[in-house]
Amino acid sequence: MSEALLDLNPVAGRIGAEIRNVRLSGDLGRETFNAIRQALLKYKVLFFRGQQHLDDAGQEAFAGLWGELVAHPTVPVRDGTGYLLELDSVHGGRANSWHTDVTFDLAYPQASILRAVVIPQAGGDTVWANTAQAYLDLPPALRQLADSLWALHTNDYDYAARFNTDDAGLKRYREVFTSTIYETEHPVVRVHPESGERTLVLGHFVKKLLGYPTGDSEHLLKLLESYVTRLENTVRWRWTAGDIAIWDNRATQHYAINDYGSQHRVVRRVTIAGDVPVGVDGRRSVSRNVQDKVRTHGVATDSGVAVAS
Repeated sequence: MSEALLDLNPVAGRIGAEIRNVRLSGDLGRETFNAIRQALLKYKVLFFRGQQHLDDAGQEAFAGLWGELVAHPTVPVRDGTGYLLELDSVHGGRANSWHTDVTFDLAYPQASILRAVVIPQAGGDTVWANTAQAYLDLPPALRQLADSLWALHTNDYDYAARFNTDDAGLKRYREVFTSTIYETEHPVVRVHPESGERTLVLGHFVKKLLGYPTGDSEHLLKLLESYVTRLENTVRWRWTAGDIAIWDNRATQHYAINDYGSQHRVVRRVTIAGDVPVGVDGRRSVSRNVQDKVRTHGVATDSGVAVAS
């Protein structure tokens, strides 16, 4: 099945499409799956409504069509599953900050599949940005500079300042999300292994640009990030229970909007193993440090760390 045969409806001008009249499952036909995969490369994020038939096992079975599944490096999986990360607002699962999933890891996920379980009556949307288009939007001189830049990514950052959390949330962050500290050097511009596009690798896991003083690094990162988050390069999705979103984690950032107060929101995510990024000059990302800490285990759904989508 080619893309033309899918009931495909673009949602925004530069990113995002909804596919209708497809029932997702681990038994999805190969032709249909291949068409969806090609559509993902083009639109970066795909949306499917009406997938209430998928439970945890069904979500993992469908995800398995995409490749090897990987659990979050530090956050426990949902009980009874092999790979699902549950993000429950009751336990602090909110992350209103632009990011690409798990870039602190060397071969961060190629794709993420998110299922809406409990959705607020209003609020709780997610916004995605097209980092390939953002790269093309850079002025030629800035694009040339970006091609040469490398950045340090880590899961050990100023969590309290970034997410304005309480003491309990900060304690859970230290015990769970940073139970192992990762530091990885990635090129700011990576070459997409399937499309060949150049994409910007930024987001809230970036600690600093290598070889630049702190002040200069902060200014440059803010400048580059501003091209990613321009409204022209984004798509916003209003969730309903049973929705599925799939995004190319090598070519997007996303932001879960924390605007729903005390309303309940639960989403569950599974990720697909990725590959080590390659820069414009052919150099591959490098893992600088992985430091294990004494881990305090708790109930997976009580982890409370802000990795929400």
